Amino acid sequence: MASSMTEQTEKTEQTGRYEVIVVGGGAAGLSAALVLGRARRRTLVVDAGEPRNAPAAHMQGYLSRDGMPPAEFLAIGREEIARYGVELVRDRAVDASREGAHGDFAVTLAGGRTVRSRALVIATGLKDELPDVPGVAERFGRDVLHCPYCHGWEVRDQPFGVLATTPMSVHQALMVSQWSKDVTFFLHEVAEKELSDDDLRRLAAAGVKVVPGEVAALVVEDDRLTGVRLGDGSTHERSVLFVAPRPVPQNDLLVRLGAELQETPFGAYPVIDERGLTTVPGLWAAGNASGFAEQVINAASRGYRAGATINGELLMADLDGAL
Repeated sequence: MASSMTEQTEKTEQTGRYEVIVVGGGAAGLSAALVLGRARRRTLVVDAGEPRNAPAAHMQGYLSRDGMPPAEFLAIGREEIARYGVELVRDRAVDASREGAHGDFAVTLAGGRTVRSRALVIATGLKDELPDVPGVAERFGRDVLHCPYCHGWEVRDQPFGVLATTPMSVHQALMVSQWSKDVTFFLHEVAEKELSDDDLRRLAAAGVKVVPGEVAALVVEDDRLTGVRLGDGSTHERSVLFVAPRPVPQNDLLVRLGAELQETPFGAYPVIDERGLTTVPGLWAAGNASGFAEQVINAASRGYRAGATINGELLMADLDGAL
C-alpha cells in the first residue's frame, strides 16, 4: 500500500494532475479537502493565505472552537489534511479553464505552475470593502466590528455606534440593540428621508438614538476607540462602532469557467444546488464564495458536503466507465 501511494504521488508531481483541486484554504476549502483526503482522493489545496477573518483576534459561535484565534484554527486544519496526503501550495490561482465540456480543469497559479483535476472546488471567499472613514480600517476587528453574532457578547453593554452605509444599515442598528441598550445610529451619508416609517418606529422602540450628519473620523485614545466625530466638529462618546462593509465576492475563476451568477444585494454569487454544485458540471462553490452569510461553522459544513458529494460522484463515474 505504501508503495502504491508513493507511485501515485510521484505521478501527480510529474503530471500536475489531481482528482480534485480546492482553491481557497479557509474553513470551507480545508473541510472539503479533509473529507476528500480521508476518501483517498489525490487532492491539492491552493491557498493564497488571505483569510477574511484575519483581523479578528478570536472566532465565536463554532461549537467546541468558540474563542479560538482564526490563525490557530487554520493551522490545525492544515495539519489535519496533511495526515491524509492532501497537498497544500501557498500560491494564488490566477486563471482556470476547462479542457472540453467534461474534461479536466486546468488551473494556472501565479508562480507559473499549471495543475489539472477532474473536479474543482472554489472556496475563495470574499473581501470586505470598508467605509472610507479615517480610523475605520485601522480599528477593524478590534473595536470597529461588523457582526454582533461574532463579537456582540465580548463588547456587551458598552456604548455602541452604528455607521450607516445604506438604508439597510437600520437592520444592523436594530440587531446590535440586543447586546447593548446604549446604541447611536449615525446616518453618515444616508438621508433621514431614506428611512421608512417602519424603520423609524422600530429604532424608537429599540431605544436607538438617530444622529444625522456625516461622520468625519473616529476618536482614538490610548489605542482604544472613545468616540465618533462628525463633520460639524461634534463628538459622540462611543466604545464600539459597528459597520457594514461592502462584500466583494472573489468570483473571477467562476466567471472564467462560465458558471451562472445571480445578483443579490450583497454581490453576485454562483447559482448552486443544495450540495454546492454550480451550473458547470464538476465545478463546486463553498463558503463565502457561494454566499454572503456563511459564518465559519457554516462554511466548514458547506465544504464537508461538497467534499463528500464529489467523492461519491467520482466513484460512480469510475464504476460506470469500467462497465
